[in-house]
Amino acid sequence: MLKEFKEFIMKGNLVEIAVGLIFALKFKDVIDSFTNGVISPIIGAVVGESSLSDATFDIGDGVVRYGAFLNTVITFVITGFVLFMIVKAYNRVLEASKRRGDEDEVTDPGEDVLLLREIRDELRTRA
Repeated sequence: MLKEFKEFIMKGNLVEIAVGLIFALKFKDVIDSFTNGVISPIIGAVVGESSLSDATFDIGDGVVRYGAFLNTVITFVITGFVLFMIVKAYNRVLEASKRRGDEDEVTDPGEDVLLLREIRDELRTRA
């Protein structure tokens, strides 16, 4: 069971997904830092607060923190735009490689494939 778990963990796709997830989490930290440290203070200065996150208004006894919401929306939009640009660049590279013919093509089947084909053909003739 331990051996099967090790094989499962070491599969290429799972490792790639794990690396992608870690990269995405750190990327989120970068975007949050950019939004909170650069964008939010600039917009906050326009609305008269030290930071956009501090922008609020009172309704009766309650406080509506619309600045924090806007900060999250801005972070979402920036993240979405950057991911869009990454996917667009990836698709452009993928299309260019297809035009050049860089696809993985199997030109000569291996000896085991040839043997399996012979067995298949022999079974067909007997049936």
